[in-house]
Amino acid sequence: MEEKAAPHPKGCVHLVGAGPGDPELLTLKAARLITSAEVVVYDNLVGKAILELIPATARRVYAGKEAGNHALPQDEINQLLVDLARQGLRVVRLKGGDPFIFGRGGEEMQALQAAGFCCEIVPGITAAAGAGASTGIPLTHREHAQTLVFATGHLKDDTVDLDWDALTRPNQTVVIYMGLGALDIICQQLIAHGLPAHTPAAVIHGATTPAQCAVYSSIAGLPAAVREAGLKPPALIMIGQVVGVGDARLQAASTPAMSGTQFA
Repeated sequence: MEEKAAPHPKGCVHLVGAGPGDPELLTLKAARLITSAEVVVYDNLVGKAILELIPATARRVYAGKEAGNHALPQDEINQLLVDLARQGLRVVRLKGGDPFIFGRGGEEMQALQAAGFCCEIVPGITAAAGAGASTGIPLTHREHAQTLVFATGHLKDDTVDLDWDALTRPNQTVVIYMGLGALDIICQQLIAHGLPAHTPAAVIHGATTPAQCAVYSSIAGLPAAVREAGLKPPALIMIGQVVGVGDARLQAASTPAMSGTQFA
């Protein structure tokens, strides 16, 4: 039986959640680690104002992933973190939102642990929570949503073959990350699997940042509304009766014609 490598006396990587973009939503621990780091490996979704907290003396490594354009493949990111830990540096792996919610933090933690290095996880406000707060959409509500589901619209094999039956259950809120490129398919499949076409829905771009904007519609009308508004990633798809709770224009959630664009 192969023995695991002994932990390095110094090497430790902090997987830090940078939150949805607003630097004031960082945890105190996240801010402290960022400002004392010797190396920061950061993602595309980390807000510019948060990157400004990195010390001028620290080495910066961009490891962002955009649709069809990955600065570093995931295996190379994993190996980079191991190599930096081996050097005994103060390493921060800075990830948008929360490291363990569609951030591949679990894969990076496993790689570090397998190599014998410690890995500290620092949670961050996930994009769904930030988008809900900044738009007035409550993710849960006693009258409208007793269940909250997070799903990713971009699977490892580039498919969007989700558990459609689970996503169309009543009295729940569904938040889909990284799904804008497959929005037409997602909406079509949800309706085909029983979700009423007039179900309220929204797409929120750049939540909590100065670039934030949102499109509101029924699930049937959402793709056309998003195209008309010209929304681009990063964006979240929110689906459920709660979408109408925080916006007076959407209180009549049962009307299929519901649509609109709101800019923050």
